[in-house]
Amino acid sequence: MRSVLPVLSVVAAILGFWLLCVVPMNMHLVADQAQRDGLVVTPDTPVARQDLGGVALALKNTHLIPLTYEFKRPRLPSPQQVGREMYATIIDKKITSKRSLVYHGWVTLAPTLLGFLIGTSLGILLAVGIVYSRVMDRSVMPWAIVSQTIPILALAPMIIVVLGSMGIQGLFPKSIIAAYLSFFPVVVGMVKGLRSPDGMQLDLLRTYNASKAQGFWSLRLPASAPYLFASLKIGISASLVGTIVAELPTGARAGFGARMLVGDQYGQPLVSWAALFAAALTAAALVGIFSLIERVTLKRMGMAAA
Repeated sequence: MRSVLPVLSVVAAILGFWLLCVVPMNMHLVADQAQRDGLVVTPDTPVARQDLGGVALALKNTHLIPLTYEFKRPRLPSPQQVGREMYATIIDKKITSKRSLVYHGWVTLAPTLLGFLIGTSLGILLAVGIVYSRVMDRSVMPWAIVSQTIPILALAPMIIVVLGSMGIQGLFPKSIIAAYLSFFPVVVGMVKGLRSPDGMQLDLLRTYNASKAQGFWSLRLPASAPYLFASLKIGISASLVGTIVAELPTGARAGFGARMLVGDQYGQPLVSWAALFAAALTAAALVGIFSLIERVTLKRMGMAAA
């Protein structure tokens, strides 16, 4: 219970701030619509209202404040509007429907998992090479760091277009973007973990004349487990972000990124916000799964999970 209270407190604070922001963000739109519907609005002309901020306009028209939480095309949807949209597109819709967020979630999740697998495998292999090879440490690691300075929004369309010109479309191009974002946390975490054994432990292995392979499997790899799981949780979230980013500039017809595009292009902010929150919940679920695997694994290894 003590661990849940801080989380609930943060969530309540975010929801409270969100509810407060809805009023000034939507008040001008609500006032214009209310005047068209014949309601009394102060000031009574759109030009005069533009000179007022959202808060000032709300204070002059307190009777319109409830309408800001139910406006059909709001600048900032209210939490209850987003909740209803998510319920309608997750629970009420069949998972085979192209308006179902479950359907779009799977379209995004498949390349996310493939890209995460590719990025994790590449990251672990590079980390092992960096730890055991001074040449790779001096050559590969700087390039791995530099690779993360390239804006993904600029890189994603280039990769999609190049692979598309080669006839490679669908799942794999998005997986490459996901792998690109996920491999670096794994590299950094694994390098830190493989180098975590102290000098006394390494000296003990030399005393017993252990080979590098024995030292890797018996000492370095087990010691790197906490660092690896921390990196995996970052990597899976980054993979999901990479997949969504890959969907945005390509005009994808399905996936969370596609739903966000539909909401923006057709003036349906609720669609975008529902997809955004569904993506956040998907990321949280994936991180939660890895946290559970981490606790079980470290417990079996006799190591306390952080």
